[in-house]
Amino acid sequence: MSLASVPVAPLPRAAEPAPDATLRFDLTALLAMLGRNRLLIAATLATALLGGLIVTLLISPRYVATASIQIDQEADRVLEGTEVQPQAGYADAERFLQTQADVLRSRALAIRVAERLKLFGDAAFFRAMEAPLPQEAPTAAGTARSREATLRLLQEHLAVELPRNSRVARLAFESTDAEIAARVANAYAGEFIEANLQRKFDSSAYAREFLSRQLAAAKLRLEESERALTRYARAARLIRTADADEGSPSGMPGSVTAASLVQLNAAANDARAARIEAEQKWRSIAQVPVLNIPEVLGNQAVERLLEQRAAGAAELQRERARHLSGHPGVRQLEAQQAELDRQVSTLATAIRSSIHDQYRDALGRERALAEQVDALKGATLAEQDRSVRYAILAREADTNRTLYDGLLQRYKELSAAAGINANNLSIVDVAEPPLAPSSPKLALNLVAALALGLILAGAAVLVREQFDDAVRAPDEVEGKLGLPLLGAIPLVQDIAAEAARPRSPAGEAYNALRSALLHASPHGLPRTLLVTSSQPGEGKSTSSYAIAAGLARLGKRVVLVDLDLRRPSLHRMLDLPNGCGVSDVLAREARLESALQHAQALGFAVLTAGPAAPNPAELLGSASMAEMMATLVERFEAIVLDAPPVLGLADAPTLAAQAEATVFVVEAGRRGRGATKAALRRLRAERAAILGVVLTKFDLRKAGAGQRYYRSGYYNYGEPDTLRQAAE
Repeated sequence: MSLASVPVAPLPRAAEPAPDATLRFDLTALLAMLGRNRLLIAATLATALLGGLIVTLLISPRYVATASIQIDQEADRVLEGTEVQPQAGYADAERFLQTQADVLRSRALAIRVAERLKLFGDAAFFRAMEAPLPQEAPTAAGTARSREATLRLLQEHLAVELPRNSRVARLAFESTDAEIAARVANAYAGEFIEANLQRKFDSSAYAREFLSRQLAAAKLRLEESERALTRYARAARLIRTADADEGSPSGMPGSVTAASLVQLNAAANDARAARIEAEQKWRSIAQVPVLNIPEVLGNQAVERLLEQRAAGAAELQRERARHLSGHPGVRQLEAQQAELDRQVSTLATAIRSSIHDQYRDALGRERALAEQVDALKGATLAEQDRSVRYAILAREADTNRTLYDGLLQRYKELSAAAGINANNLSIVDVAEPPLAPSSPKLALNLVAALALGLILAGAAVLVREQFDDAVRAPDEVEGKLGLPLLGAIPLVQDIAAEAARPRSPAGEAYNALRSALLHASPHGLPRTLLVTSSQPGEGKSTSSYAIAAGLARLGKRVVLVDLDLRRPSLHRMLDLPNGCGVSDVLAREARLESALQHAQALGFAVLTAGPAAPNPAELLGSASMAEMMATLVERFEAIVLDAPPVLGLADAPTLAAQAEATVFVVEAGRRGRGATKAALRRLRAERAAILGVVLTKFDLRKAGAGQRYYRSGYYNYGEPDTLRQAAE
């Protein structure tokens, strides 16, 4: 019967440690790491500070002289003012200032400074710059090398600073000679201003010469275009007035014919309006009685006659009331009334006739003017056909005249301001020889050395910690090995004796380990539990014994099997005979019942390794091993297997593949140079179900602030006798 046939739930196989996706800052771990590497850190910092001090003492003092220049901004005024050099506008101030800074750093300005101070081939200048003087040969190449070296030193040691929100530029030159530094800085400032004035003067002279040539050409073009215009007007018999033609979109002078047409057309329009008004007035009164016409009623003479007629009618009415119709007074009044009626009718008819006459006059005037306008239209159209060429020539002459006038005005302005150069640069501060060197600065260099030392120390510590797989504290188990912590066993003098005492620090630690194992799988405690480590001496045998003892105290039937057939040690630790053991059972030289030892003092059964076998790996992987384990599973509730170390042997991986669960023992603080991780990789390759890690020999006295809960004072909550009685 093999272990695979045991009806137990499978345990999850240990996976490779996954990197933590979140960045966690553990101050305790950091302090512990710094404490472990304090000598390395101290040595690195001391070396860096000493190096900084030595470098500071070896560096020659250097002086920096600074001059400041104010750079004012001007707009581009090539054709509008006295300045002809293109300048940046106010919307482009940053680019303008950067351009000036580039000019200060330019090779051309460096040449002007070197020529002004006679620095080419100057040995004193090269000594001040701590540079070797090139050996000049009597050739052009030798002189060129000397010039290039001088210009390179000037450009490399010049610093131009343009503060934000300021137009004051600072020129700083560095040298080991304070006097030379000041001279070069002032020479740069002076030559910068002179070069700016020279550029403006050169630009003004070029502009005047250019405008002079353009002015002469424009004058010739203007004269020729005016002559062509006059010749064509005379040939086409075009007479132009001084006033602009209203119909011309170009505003050119109009002709006599066009002016006459405009005047007659305006008069014809007025006549047409007058005729329409007179016709409307006549049509409104043509069928109306004369005495109802508004003009008749509004006439003063008619009004007086009507008043007289009304008065006569009243008098006639009175006379008729007193006399008969044949009475002379009545007849006289009737004759007066008839005369008044005739006068009113005659006057009203005359007014009506005058309105009709006005209509006929307006109609005749309109027709006469229309005939004249029609006649002038034909003449004007014929003249317009001849004026097309005239308009083209006139526009050409106007364009040439405008260009000539503009060029003449600009030429006059440039000629008047030829000797005036407005400068937008001025010196604010003159460079003075500095009294104190700017470098080296001991304090600054030491701070820089300290910072560099901290960086190097940090890098060294990180590299050292990266390659260090030693687990020094329980909190490091999961981070370094990717496995859960099952228990942390403190460092004591006699671990076997302490583990036998349930209330001792080691006993309490193993009790915690036992509790973790009881809940390690879905069905509880694994039936077969393999205990191994990467290297010998890490405490796996003691841990196996403590686990078996702890489970036995819970009343379980436990057997402790020593499977280290090469260097068995369990029988010596338990003071048991090793005459017959696992090697005899696997070699079928003894029965399992005879090899098992039941010690009443221990509380569990023990199967020692037995005599040394020549082929341990073959025995542990044989069918006899599977049969022995199947028998043990049937007889015991818990089987604790004390396996050999993993590295260098094939025994532990083979056994881990057969066991239901594996407990990996790691000695705290032991540097295995990758042995621990290598052992875990071998176990995972055999698909071992690793429950977790037991950290042994954990020094409580060296525990940091974060490990206070592991301190031994926590376990000592009673007197030893009382604790022993409670354990029993």
